[in-house]
Amino acid sequence: MVGMQYKVILPKNYDMGIIRKRVQDNGHKTDGFPGLNFKAYLITEAEKYENLYNSYAPLYLWNNYQGMNKFIFDGFYDNILESFGWQQINIGVPLSINLEKDFNKSRYVVEYAGNIPESKSLIKTPFNSINQYVKNTEKCLGNLLIYNPDKWGYSQFSFYQEKPKIDSVDHLTVYEVLHVSQ
Repeated sequence: MVGMQYKVILPKNYDMGIIRKRVQDNGHKTDGFPGLNFKAYLITEAEKYENLYNSYAPLYLWNNYQGMNKFIFDGFYDNILESFGWQQINIGVPLSINLEKDFNKSRYVVEYAGNIPESKSLIKTPFNSINQYVKNTEKCLGNLLIYNPDKWGYSQFSFYQEKPKIDSVDHLTVYEVLHVSQ
């Protein structure tokens, strides 16, 4: 499996209705895409949920590299290039995945981004838990922990149907989910 995300940072005055319409019109096109476990169409809006910027930041979990390669190199990613220009695609390896059967009903995602500290052993690597910042963790529809040994960073994603109650914390982003393709 491979995790993939690109974050298109948009101006604070950008009309996010454009992204909402884009996903409404085209989100279904990745439903059933070969090799795709899921794609969550994520956005942030400036000053909403304490976010600092507007963004379009889809999150993918690929079952295999062939599906990801097809998406990137067979013209599908060209829509991003045409609309938003060259984007850095962040790639990571899933360390843990737990998705409930109702996962596709997710409407919010909380991401905690952290760093893996240098150490003599990785056996007991400390990954901070989103649970310490989210008040209603029992309503979680799934968790995904992706790490990148190239950058020694990780992101933990937790999925919710209702907006979670969170404590404000650095390295925490709250996304709205516009569509989930599986």
